Amino acid sequence: MNQKLINLETRLRQLPSVAVAFSGGVDSSFLLAAAKKINPKRLLAVTVSSCFVPQREIAFARKIAGSLGVEQICLEVNILENLKVVKNTRERCYHCKLAMFSLIKAKARDLGIATLVHGVNLDDLKDFRPGLKAAEELGFHSPLADEGLTKSDIRRLSRQLGLETWDKPSQSCLATRIPCNEKITQEALVRIDAAESFLQDLGFAKVRVRCHKRIARIEVEPDQVPSVSTIEMSKKILPAFARMGFEQTHIDMDGYKTGKMNHEILPGQPGKDICHPA
Repeated sequence: MNQKLINLETRLRQLPSVAVAFSGGVDSSFLLAAAKKINPKRLLAVTVSSCFVPQREIAFARKIAGSLGVEQICLEVNILENLKVVKNTRERCYHCKLAMFSLIKAKARDLGIATLVHGVNLDDLKDFRPGLKAAEELGFHSPLADEGLTKSDIRRLSRQLGLETWDKPSQSCLATRIPCNEKITQEALVRIDAAESFLQDLGFAKVRVRCHKRIARIEVEPDQVPSVSTIEMSKKILPAFARMGFEQTHIDMDGYKTGKMNHEILPGQPGKDICHPA
């Protein structure tokens, strides 16, 4: 494990200036911390804000960059202006990542930063991730995957480095809650974000609210399904979700599993959410 970290630092040390695509998630936070540790001449964390990302995640990214003492900039993009993204085909993540990472590349070029990196890990390469193609086309490097670091490796090393993100629940963009080929709307994204925030405030840290038009399907971790299914909890959730605009609310008794929306795209091949920010 420590040898992987040494190899990663050696790889990063060869880069005089680095721009990190930074979401504040487990992977990109670890990558940013590793880059900071080797102290390049210029290190920049670049976060892209869109309606696909809850504002609480943008705020958290600012907090982590600040705690690491790394310069950060946040770029805004109206991703719903991109009709290829809004159509929500199986290639949605490619078009989304192409738009966001193009902004990062342009900003890095303007600032004279030579190298672009993102926090894709080895596990990500085994999944259906159209966004990885966009990153590769734009010249982004993936040092974590190149050094064979898995998600579990990154969590262990993050804990070793004292990063508060070591046990942060995995996040994915809000668009992953909407079935493939169903048009993405601002209204649906707001409803999903509000619903998930409500459940998190009730104590369900890892949660997804899959949005089938006006029907909500709640996923929590399997061991929390009994808790979310109680009559007392239903009395809190059902009226709140109705106020948000959901006509029906269901609980997935199978519990949360990454990539359930992928099953219709890759039948029989369960995997992680398509657009899963590092």
